[in-house]
Amino acid sequence: MAGGDEAAALPPWLEAPLERALRSARGHALLIHGPRGVGQWELGLAIAHAWLCEAQPADRMAHRAACGHCTGCRLIAAGTHPDLRVVVPPAWRETLGLADDDAQADDDAGKSKAKPSKDIKVEAARSIVEFAQQTASRGRGKVVLLFPAERMNPTSANMLLKTLEEPAGATRFLLATAQAQRLLPTVRSRCQPVALGMPKVEQAATWLAARGIEKPEWLLAAAGGSPIEALQRWQRSGIDAKTWQALPAEVLAQRTATLAAWPLPLAVDALQKLCHDLLCVAAGAAPRYFDRSALPAGGEVQRLGACARELANAARHAEHPWHAPLAVEALVQRVADAARGPRATRTAASPMTTLAR
Repeated sequence: MAGGDEAAALPPWLEAPLERALRSARGHALLIHGPRGVGQWELGLAIAHAWLCEAQPADRMAHRAACGHCTGCRLIAAGTHPDLRVVVPPAWRETLGLADDDAQADDDAGKSKAKPSKDIKVEAARSIVEFAQQTASRGRGKVVLLFPAERMNPTSANMLLKTLEEPAGATRFLLATAQAQRLLPTVRSRCQPVALGMPKVEQAATWLAARGIEKPEWLLAAAGGSPIEALQRWQRSGIDAKTWQALPAEVLAQRTATLAAWPLPLAVDALQKLCHDLLCVAAGAAPRYFDRSALPAGGEVQRLGACARELANAARHAEHPWHAPLAVEALVQRVADAARGPRATRTAASPMTTLAR
C-alpha cells in the first residue's frame, strides 16, 4: 500500500481496528496479529502513517488516521520519509511494492545468482538498532515496521530485544504477523497486542467485487476467508472462481497444468483444501472450500485421512527447491488415488514420501 490517504485506502474491516489501536496504544511496541491475509501489513502501515502524520497534535500520541496531505504523509507516500524504516524479507519487497533498500543488507547481497532471502536476517536487525539510535529528522519520533515478524530468525530477534525493550529516543515499533506463536516469547512480552479477526463474508465479498472479481464468495472460500489472500491469488496466479471450481475434476483426471503453473506452496495448499473437502463429503459433512457440485462422492475416510497427513508433511517442505512440475505430479497422483476409494490402485511407495525427503 502506498500513496494517498491511507485511512481511505484501508479495507473497511480495518477502520475500526485502526481507531482502537491509535486510541489504546500505550507502549512503544505493538504486535499486530491475526489470520493470514486479513490486513496486518495494511494496518501496520496505517498506524505508522498516523504516528508520523504532522497534522497530529505534537504533544501526544496520534489519535486519528493520517491526513494524507501534510509533508510527513507525502514523504511516506513517496517512500522517502527519513523516520520510517520498513523491514521485510528481501523476497517480499517486490510483492509489497517496495523499492530495494540498501539498509536491509542480506547475506545474499552481491551474489547475482542467489535467490532473495525469505527471512529477516541479522544484518536487517543491526540496521534497525542503528536506525533507532539516530535522532528523528522531523520531530515526530521514529517508527520501525517489521513484516512478517515471524521471519526473524533467533539471532536477529535476540539482537533486537534490548532496543525493543528500551528504544532510544522516541522510536516505536510495529510487528505484524500471521504467526505470532513463532515469535520468541521474549519478543511477544515486549509488545502490546493488537488482534485482528476475519471480516464478515458479505463485507469482504463486496470489497473483492469492487476490484473486479466475479463470484468473490468462491475465492474467499478458496483463501479460507482471507480477502487480501484471495485478492493476491487472483492478481498473482490468475486464480478465479471458474479455475478454482474446475480444480477437483482436473486433479481426479490427474491433469496437472493448472497446479504446475502456481507456486508450489500454493499448489500444495490447494490440494490440502481439496482433500479436506473430499473428507467432508466422505463423512457426510458440508465442504468448506469447494462447491459441493464440484466434488465427487465415493472417497474413503481412512484413505483420505492418510492423504491429508501426507499433504501436511509436504506443506512443511514446500518452500524447498523441488522440481515443481514433478512434485505437483506426485501430489496430484496421491490425491486422485485417495479420492477414488478402496478400488484405486496405489503404488507401493507413495510419491509424496519421496517428496518429503
